[in-house]
Amino acid sequence: MNPVVILLPAFLISLVALAVFIWSMHRGVFGHDPAGARVIFTAHEVGHTEEPAAPSASRAALQSLVNAKTGQRELLDDDELLQRANADRSSATVTFVFLSCAVGWLILGSFAGLTASIKLHNPDWLASYEWLTFGRIRTIHLNAVIYGWASMTGFGLAMWMLPRLLKTPLQGRRFALLGAVLWNAGLIAGIGSLAAGMAGGLEWLEIPWQIGLLLVAGGALIGIPLLLTLARRTVDHLYVSVWYVGAALFWFPILYLVANMPGVHFGVEQATMNWWYGHNVLGYFFTPLAQASIYYFLPKVIGRPIQSYGLSLLGFWTQAFFYGQVGGHHLIGGPVPTWLITLSIVQSIMMIVPVVAFATNYAATLKGYWGTLRYSPTLRFIALGSIMYVLVSLQGTVEALRSVNTITHFTHFTVAHAHLGMYAFVTITFFGGIYFVMPRVVEREWPYPRLIAAHFWLVVIGMLVYIVALSIGGWLQGLAMLDAARPFIDSVKVTIPYLEARSVGGALMTAGHLVFAAHFFVMVAALGPERSRPALFGLGPEMDHA
Repeated sequence: MNPVVILLPAFLISLVALAVFIWSMHRGVFGHDPAGARVIFTAHEVGHTEEPAAPSASRAALQSLVNAKTGQRELLDDDELLQRANADRSSATVTFVFLSCAVGWLILGSFAGLTASIKLHNPDWLASYEWLTFGRIRTIHLNAVIYGWASMTGFGLAMWMLPRLLKTPLQGRRFALLGAVLWNAGLIAGIGSLAAGMAGGLEWLEIPWQIGLLLVAGGALIGIPLLLTLARRTVDHLYVSVWYVGAALFWFPILYLVANMPGVHFGVEQATMNWWYGHNVLGYFFTPLAQASIYYFLPKVIGRPIQSYGLSLLGFWTQAFFYGQVGGHHLIGGPVPTWLITLSIVQSIMMIVPVVAFATNYAATLKGYWGTLRYSPTLRFIALGSIMYVLVSLQGTVEALRSVNTITHFTHFTVAHAHLGMYAFVTITFFGGIYFVMPRVVEREWPYPRLIAAHFWLVVIGMLVYIVALSIGGWLQGLAMLDAARPFIDSVKVTIPYLEARSVGGALMTAGHLVFAAHFFVMVAALGPERSRPALFGLGPEMDHA
């Protein structure tokens, strides 16, 4: 199939979407009124912080800091708190299933990734086991993390946010649970096939397409509660997080199905489609779910609406318009049409628009409130993830330039860039979302707040070691490969110290994941010390179990 047949309609659809946005902003249809930013709050909620992950002393300090900025606010009444509690309970079971599965996949993916990392500088380690060879264990790591941990977490947070965003109980919960069953069944079968040596051979599409259809079906079912809950919403305005969640749940089944069509994509066209999918599943699935989380949890924690609602919509629509073709820059130098590469580079540069819109909005919203990071575990993760989104996006724009791509392509620099996006941005943001959500799901506070801090510093230090080491090693690797006077083996030897540092960083990150998983289990099992208040802060005893 001619790539133009696939890429041109996607480009035109994005163009139409951008035109609709410009028209809607001009006519005030989709939230030109700044009151759209307040739709996630109840009548008296602005100025009230919400931080279920923090102990009582930190919550009090957080509220005092916000009061110093905004002044004292009216107390929330019982009806407002009960509405919030009922919304949380309607999604509790679904969210719990998704997040529990996510934690399991995170641990599996972490150990698989650490094993693959060690094999890069110690290839004889565990060499007698076929399923632990680098080609298989690295692929297991990739799929367990992206389709297990990140996807399950994104779905879980989306299901939890929807009833709050639409101010109505979550509808169609059984569809979501059935979707979770199909998704996990497909992933288990897919990882089993990868361990046995049966793979599709395409990056991010290694799971055989026959099994991948379970992910398509599961993803489609998980999107049904969004439609059913939208039909019964009690809000007139759809907050920007709903746009991001809706886009992600709609886009994924289409992306995965198109990329996995058997007997359609061959040769150069297959490579083109591979990177069209590889980038779009990040930009049109994981990124929207993470951005939806940021746009919800950030203002809720500090009790302040986002600074510019118009900028949030500008970021959404320009991302939809510009992101579709950026994957082509992975094919620079390949036997593909020049116009395709040029289009990819241009759109990569134009991604500066939604990134700047997001960064401006983020910084303006937190202006004067940076001190809240001392008291809010959720906000520390969310804020760091937001900064990493800006960095990875700008780095991706620079990396798409031919002069830079010539050095970084086919090197460990690209691996560092991928982890800056999927880990430093998406995963770190999702950690913050889980810390906020789980006390509302199990109606119990996190038993050991210090474990949250230990988790944060382990993964942050490990992430920095990992990404910095691979970035430097990858750059030196690229320069060595471009030097015709040096043998190829030099480009391998120069990376060894940095690959060893990568394993150190990966070990720290894995340790952080074990702390997180253990804390998650202790909380769910109701072990550890009893906290002074139930998770439904503010409700009277007679309403705690209403």
